[in-house]
Amino acid sequence: MPAVFVLIWSTGFVVARFGMPHAPPLGFLAVRFALSVLAFGIWIALVRAPWPATRAQWLHLSVAGVLMHAGYLGGVWLAIKHGLGAGLAALIVGLQPLLTALWLTASARTDGGTPQIAPKQWAGLLLGLLGLVLVVWTKLGLGEASAFTVLSAGVALLSITTGTLYQKRYVATCDVRTANSVQLLAALAVTAPLAWLEGGSFDLQPGLVGAMAWSVLVLTLGGSSLLYILIQRGAATSVTSLLYLVPPVTALMAWALFGEALSAAVLCGFALAAVGVGLVVRR
Repeated sequence: MPAVFVLIWSTGFVVARFGMPHAPPLGFLAVRFALSVLAFGIWIALVRAPWPATRAQWLHLSVAGVLMHAGYLGGVWLAIKHGLGAGLAALIVGLQPLLTALWLTASARTDGGTPQIAPKQWAGLLLGLLGLVLVVWTKLGLGEASAFTVLSAGVALLSITTGTLYQKRYVATCDVRTANSVQLLAALAVTAPLAWLEGGSFDLQPGLVGAMAWSVLVLTLGGSSLLYILIQRGAATSVTSLLYLVPPVTALMAWALFGEALSAAVLCGFALAAVGVGLVVRR
């Protein structure tokens, strides 16, 4: 399951490259969320999946959905649309495992408990971060960053980190299909008004149609469902450490699909990230 999740999640930047030139970012996400809710609704109706039983569960799922869908995806897509390179965006958002570990350690000390991150796991987190930097270093452009784009990527980083921790702590185990539907509905309620204010038009090219189909059927129905299950079953640090592998795998996909250069630094970074994740998740 973790390997499949990394492969699916890594296609996000590839999809953005196909779809970004043909649609406004928030408009694309609003349509994606709406179509995803429709697809989940059909699936739920066919299998009669149970909905969350309490209002509190609906509220917790909605908060997590706004953070992990609207906040994270909206921040990333806005940053890239306005000129931030995919490599630099991946580097900023890729700090999530380290930020998660710092938060968990600080929370444990504040509560008078013992830190939840072992020294071996700290070594793995730092090693994964080093591998991530090596992978994206050659992709950092000059003059591409601005206050707005860096702020957007920072919002994405804080949103996915907070959303993961919030879901792990407050969201009780429930059906992944109905849980995702509630999260996507909340994300749509936030994104749709912003998309209307954003304006822009859709250019129905094959690249846009393909990007939308992949985003709904694979990234949302597949990737988001796997992330939900992984958060419910695993420790927050172990789950987020998998995201260290996303930029290296994305680099491999870009090399295979677009002929982008795959340097020795990228290969070395991929190896370091894999070893780092292994140190974090190994029992």
